[in-house]
Amino acid sequence: METEVINSSANYLPILFQIIVAAGFGITTIVVTHLIGPKVRTENKLSSFESGIEVVGNARQPFSIKYFMVAILFVIFDIEVIFMYPWAVNFREFGINGLIEMFVFMGLLLLGFIYIIKKKALNWDE
Repeated sequence: METEVINSSANYLPILFQIIVAAGFGITTIVVTHLIGPKVRTENKLSSFESGIEVVGNARQPFSIKYFMVAILFVIFDIEVIFMYPWAVNFREFGINGLIEMFVFMGLLLLGFIYIIKKKALNWDE
């Protein structure tokens, strides 16, 4: 019984080792670059830089809610499409039930998209 517990915990040692190495690498990289990196702070280095364009105005100006709506809708539909890949890989194993479930899933996606179009969430003019 004791050997089973030892053997089962030994299976997790590579994962623990990988976590320790990854965390150690991250912490070491941050500390070493902080210690040996240049420490010259000039006004030019501390200024904001965005794609070669000088910053003009306030950075805290409000964005249109349409921008956030499009971003959220993109993320939602993108994540839902990702669920189709495992189905596409194994669709033969799922049989007719898997096909019906995918049609239901696609129907729900289509209903959501129709709702978005009807609410004019993607129109920038309004």
